[in-house]
Amino acid sequence: MQKIYVFDTNVIIHDSSAIYAYPKDKIVIPITVIEEMDQFKKGLDEKSRNARQFSRILDSLRQQNSLAKGVKLKNGGILQISLAHKVDGDMNDILISDVNDNLILGTAYRFKKDNPNQEVIMVSKDANVRIKADAIGLKAINYETEAINFEELYTGVLKKEVNGAEVEDFKKQSEVKNTFGLSCYNQFLLLYEKDKFKHNVIAKYHKDENIVRPLQFYKGESIWGVKALNPEQEAAFDILLDDSIQIVSLIGIAGTGKTLLALAAGLQKTIQEEKYTKLIVTRPIFPLGKDIGYLPGSKKEKYNPWMQPIYDNMEILLQSRESQEETKEKGKFGRKKTSSLDEFLDYGFIELEPLTYIRGRSLPDQFMIVDEAQNLTPHEMKTIITRAGDRTKVVLTGDPYQIDIPYLDSESNGLSVVVDKFKDEKISGHVTLVKGERSVLADMAAKYL
Repeated sequence: MQKIYVFDTNVIIHDSSAIYAYPKDKIVIPITVIEEMDQFKKGLDEKSRNARQFSRILDSLRQQNSLAKGVKLKNGGILQISLAHKVDGDMNDILISDVNDNLILGTAYRFKKDNPNQEVIMVSKDANVRIKADAIGLKAINYETEAINFEELYTGVLKKEVNGAEVEDFKKQSEVKNTFGLSCYNQFLLLYEKDKFKHNVIAKYHKDENIVRPLQFYKGESIWGVKALNPEQEAAFDILLDDSIQIVSLIGIAGTGKTLLALAAGLQKTIQEEKYTKLIVTRPIFPLGKDIGYLPGSKKEKYNPWMQPIYDNMEILLQSRESQEETKEKGKFGRKKTSSLDEFLDYGFIELEPLTYIRGRSLPDQFMIVDEAQNLTPHEMKTIITRAGDRTKVVLTGDPYQIDIPYLDSESNGLSVVVDKFKDEKISGHVTLVKGERSVLADMAAKYL
């Protein structure tokens, strides 16, 4: 039997095509939602674009028939605009009638009352709306067409506990047949002896040949002044330095080295090896897409506070590189001059850019790092990745447990979705970093707080 889905406003501003998510069922849009959408239509962010797109969809559909009576959708469903603008019946004494959320809930309740033989479902990304719907006897669900099971999210590293002799025997071989259950392109195998860090080995799975080989692109050397401190970081460096892997995702809690590793590899590939013409580093400005005005100065001065973590990591890398290149000649004590971050920026080798201005660009032959990628919706992530031109490498870093955007969570954010959807693509690589290396204190804070 056809179900009736009543949409909250936040569903539409999250996905303008949400009305097509439930084929052959009836979609009800309360008139209150249309009025709330009017507040978003003039903005420049993703919410506003979705609001305008949805208005265009409705304007096109109304050519077929009256929206108030119901219009047939291309997926076999029906769309109806409900004109009810008050909470009536027995809900009038329960829900405050001048609150928009309650007017939307009142519409859903009325449809349930008028259609006792059909299942009426309230769809909202707002937890409080779902709670209130449940309290008045309505079934309520989150809109999660792109949601994945975060607890089962692909880690990129398969861990196997073995004894020390097996580890040492594995190290002596140039390749081993896959008998470990590895299944995805560019997946890593970590063999370890419990409680003995020195007895471990990290190797990479080559799916086309179904064999496991030692790391090819990272051999333990210093990359722009940074060395991997644990097996997962070694794996991360290996896919970061592999030019055949065009999209890399790194997930981990604070202090695991996600951003530092990505920046080190980017500097190595762009400036040292000259494999890419430019290193672009960007991150969402919360909220993504909002104008960064109301601060004095140039564009660079306006977004400096947002990009400061990137500057901090860059300075660490450049100072580390400089200390490694110190030269001491007989009778002289001097330091080999290295370029500063400002010089690299002026020369155009490095570009630090907020995501506000990424839409519409085409970025060929570049090493692009998107930091704090967990604060992107799947649609925003698609917009960014589709900017990549020929020979461009995209690196996504983030922690899905630290999300600052309303209506996103660890299972529906763009970073988690990319990890899940791209896990078995030949040009994709992923590593979940688990050990904090910033400091003992930072590791304890990430673990206990």
